[in-house]
Amino acid sequence: MDNRPIGVFDSGMGGLTAVRRMRELLPDEQIIYFGDTGRVPYGTRSNETIIKYTRQDVAFLKTFDIKAIVVACGTVSSVALDTVSRETEVPMIGVVWPACAKALAATKNGKIGVIGTPGTIRSGSYARMLRAARPDLTVLSRPCPLFVPLVENGRVNPGDIVIETVVAEYLTELREAGVDTLILGCTHYPLLGEVIGRFMGPDVALIDPGAAAAESLRSMLIPGNGPGGVRYFVSDDPGLFDSLAPVFLRGTPEGKAELVEIAAF
Repeated sequence: MDNRPIGVFDSGMGGLTAVRRMRELLPDEQIIYFGDTGRVPYGTRSNETIIKYTRQDVAFLKTFDIKAIVVACGTVSSVALDTVSRETEVPMIGVVWPACAKALAATKNGKIGVIGTPGTIRSGSYARMLRAARPDLTVLSRPCPLFVPLVENGRVNPGDIVIETVVAEYLTELREAGVDTLILGCTHYPLLGEVIGRFMGPDVALIDPGAAAAESLRSMLIPGNGPGGVRYFVSDDPGLFDSLAPVFLRGTPEGKAELVEIAAF
């Protein structure tokens, strides 16, 4: 048994969707979650800045003697994971390949859509992995820069004219192209699953990257047998985090968020 905690980080609160699935699958594990809420979103930053932020996030999590890190951020998984994982001895798992594997299993017509932050889409990571596995696929990628700030501000519900208008603007091309599988290539996006699902239609499979990463993590871990639980840390406004976390977790968080000066790492 290995009762050291698991570290999880995201640019903001979207990584809580991965934490939710981890708590379902790995109830005996202690989780340290860091949300870089003071610098969200990462997806509009340069690659150099994303790598810098990732190094700081990892350095903070390593102060807890963690046994693994879940990079619950599509942008970091696409842009910085390869670089930073080579610099640390702690195993790191991102969200890109687990989501791709689920999409490959789900598609029936070989047309897969990918949505994500501008940084994720610019990197081409999802399209490369999908086509490497199946060169015959049609992969259509679309950046959705407004989704993260809208989710972070709770604009996620059907009937909200703002999010429904933005979803239609971003996803009409993918719907008309006939994709039957859509990778929600940012861990914030599953909060928009109901709105996106209604727009795309019932025959389109939506792939949750955070949940896919949590499922992959279970297969690679030396399990713990502790009491389980989560500690939450943020880089700005713990009160706002505490007020919005239940939306992402679909339940009450275990304890209040603690503030971290992440630039010190």
